[in-house]
Amino acid sequence: MLTPKPGPAPRINGPTVYGCRPGHPFLYRIPTQGERPIRFSAGGLPQELKLDAATGIITGVAPRRGEYEITLRAGNSHGRDRRLFKLVSGDTLALTPPMGWNDWYAHYDRITDQKMRAAADTMIRKGMADVGYQYVNIDDGWMNAEHHADPKRNGPSRDAAGNLLPNSYFPDMKGLADYIHHLGLKAGLYTSPGPRTCAGFAGAYQHEAQDARQFADWGFDFLKYDWCSYDEVIGHPPTLEEMKRPYGLMGGLVKAQKRDLVFNLCQYGMGDVWQWGAEVGGQSWRTAGDLGNELNRVFEVALANCQHRAWQKPGAWNDPDYVQIGYIGSGEGFKPCPLTPSEQYAFMSLWCLMASPLFYSGDLSQVDDFTLNVLCNPEVLEIDQDSLGQCARVVGLTADTFVMVKDLADGSKAIGLGNRGESPTEVTARWTDLGVHGEQRIRDVWRMKDLGRFDHAFASRVPGRALVLVRLSPGK
Repeated sequence: MLTPKPGPAPRINGPTVYGCRPGHPFLYRIPTQGERPIRFSAGGLPQELKLDAATGIITGVAPRRGEYEITLRAGNSHGRDRRLFKLVSGDTLALTPPMGWNDWYAHYDRITDQKMRAAADTMIRKGMADVGYQYVNIDDGWMNAEHHADPKRNGPSRDAAGNLLPNSYFPDMKGLADYIHHLGLKAGLYTSPGPRTCAGFAGAYQHEAQDARQFADWGFDFLKYDWCSYDEVIGHPPTLEEMKRPYGLMGGLVKAQKRDLVFNLCQYGMGDVWQWGAEVGGQSWRTAGDLGNELNRVFEVALANCQHRAWQKPGAWNDPDYVQIGYIGSGEGFKPCPLTPSEQYAFMSLWCLMASPLFYSGDLSQVDDFTLNVLCNPEVLEIDQDSLGQCARVVGLTADTFVMVKDLADGSKAIGLGNRGESPTEVTARWTDLGVHGEQRIRDVWRMKDLGRFDHAFASRVPGRALVLVRLSPGK
């Protein structure tokens, strides 16, 4: 099931709404497919912002508080495209789920500055940035450790002034962030509220304010805050107040910086974090443990995540962990993802139906056409990036089959017909379960193909461990 390649004429992708904070540095690359060169323009762009007509990168300072209706345009010798884009300057970041790449499930604690720069280059060269992937995030392993098998990763945690020291594989953190920014992308990094990270590197404990300031001074745009060794400084089991305290502290510090930093809480769903993650300053939070190498659980993880849909909204996202397809890391290097092609399509479909953050975590140096196909279908990504920010509700049919229903901002619905069993079976989405009536148009979003008009239901034969993703719109 290959996605049709985009034509040579431009197509503007990405979100239709974007949040920023007034007076902070602004950076946005207009995601656009099509044959280069492409010329860009924008109507209604605030005077504080400047668009590079050749690259489609918007820079400047976020304008004063308010909503700005902007018309983005792209053109080449084959045609033109335009898209309405709302810029919301205020208190809320991540009005649509963040998208990007995180190195962990590719490189683990073997990550280097060189690999991060190469990943950013690949996101541009392979077209991932052209469909909306924008964050290039370092995970664990960039700081110094006390006892690591690689001696180049060992050293003092901090200098005499208490500043956190990167290890020798990261000689210039500001330079790394600047390199990512010059491509029109954003840079993210990782730490823990405990004295050590999960892989044994220096954490932020008792240096939170200094670290938040340093991250902002370096120019980073995203912070993943991983529970890890914080168990050592609190009671057992931790109280709800103890679970919230480190995230509230860092959330306030991050918000106080003079740049926008999206704050991701990684604490595995403890204390029903989806109920209070936004309260402590988070824009997203993990709702369960690491998906890790247990990729056979993607259906179960998604269905459990959907149970928390009531707490999700623009700027507040339930995070079921990273998308792991293509080549993923192991202790012995890299290995192909163990999922079948149908399971990989289902993986991506489930995450988009949930409006999950979309962070690919595989080896970008080996990314192939099939993997890019799964990651980069613009119609599928539109479902994830829809401005309503709704996580689909689940209609259970049998022990193995279900229908997922997601309302979209234009009045249409995204529908997933799921089968987590091993054998093919027919799955039916009935209008009574979907909350619609009358004639409806059905479009297969993976194949970018209209399937026709249907009166009362839509049925499809779904392979084992698979999901059929369609978009349903009123027939008239």
